[in-house]
Amino acid sequence: MKMKSLVKSIAMMALAGSMLAQAVQARDLRLAPGVPPAHPAHTPLYTEFLNTLAEESDGRLGGQIMGTEIASLGNMRTAIRSGLVEAGLLLPAYFPADLPNFNLVGDQGLIGTNSLAMNGAVTEYIATCGDCQEEFSELGIVYTSTHTTDVYHLMTNKPVTTVEDLRGMRMRVGGPQWSRWLEHMEGTPVSTPVGETFEALSQGVIEGSIGSSADIISFRLEDAIDYLTYIGLGTFHSTTSHAIGQTVWSSLSPEDRKAVARASTRASALATKRWAYEMPAEADQVARDNGIEILEASEELVEETQRFAEEDLVYAAEQAESRYGVSDATAKLERFQGLVEKWNVIVEELDEDPEAIADAINQEVWEKVDFTTYGT
Repeated sequence: MKMKSLVKSIAMMALAGSMLAQAVQARDLRLAPGVPPAHPAHTPLYTEFLNTLAEESDGRLGGQIMGTEIASLGNMRTAIRSGLVEAGLLLPAYFPADLPNFNLVGDQGLIGTNSLAMNGAVTEYIATCGDCQEEFSELGIVYTSTHTTDVYHLMTNKPVTTVEDLRGMRMRVGGPQWSRWLEHMEGTPVSTPVGETFEALSQGVIEGSIGSSADIISFRLEDAIDYLTYIGLGTFHSTTSHAIGQTVWSSLSPEDRKAVARASTRASALATKRWAYEMPAEADQVARDNGIEILEASEELVEETQRFAEEDLVYAAEQAESRYGVSDATAKLERFQGLVEKWNVIVEELDEDPEAIADAINQEVWEKVDFTTYGT
């Protein structure tokens, strides 16, 4: 009996030791979405990433979500490179000179008509773009996935339905292509941070914002605008949902690197579903409840926008080559357009189910990546 008790005690001690070793091995990453909890780039983009990361890594990886007082979108690059943040939301549009190959496709918002499809197209393009990967490597950052907003519209404090209505208007823009679009319509683009949109509208600095109607909820714009004009100005997809510091990435096993990419992809799909499909409907109701008038762009404005989009593809390629030294820009844009068409079909076939789309991206992209070398 004593021998049996001794054996049992040794077994229990071995089990406890194994559990302790696993606990010691578990690693919490410092995560920074750079936006407040009400924003979809926080919840679910980072909350679901945290949950899925633990599952994908069998408990080896976890994390702690830090607030905007630690890292904002504007200083995220520095925060990641310094090691203060180990995984953060990086917007390449903020750093055009550092990531010109990413921004070549990220700047083409008007191509986007289906937000979940843009997740797949951008993720596949960036993960397989050698020049893009080289740019990230020079920054000491690893790309993992992209999430996408809903199609952009106009939120203003005066009615806008025609080209004439836009002339002379000062409006916040979220990227270079919308800036060029507004200038084409003889308006004045203003580079106001999205978090300062309410104040800029309230103080008369701007007369409107080109952006996601979900901003009405995320930044409480219902008290700052009087009109919401549906026009369909494409998607904002210049995002790296969970940019990982290269030092951290190099310390992970290939299995855990894959776990990070898969977790990021799922969280991006769920965030896009929330941002682009659920919140616009909620925002529309909030707008109506607060007396905001809902308008539709005129046929004239829609047609002029389509003409601009076609001409801008040529301009964007020329600018990328002449200003930022991007090689073969036209060919790269053609490849990206092909991927957009591919993912439009896939997403339609999957009935816009975010879980199924995340699985498709993992299969089409990450299962074909060698994680012993990717990002190193």
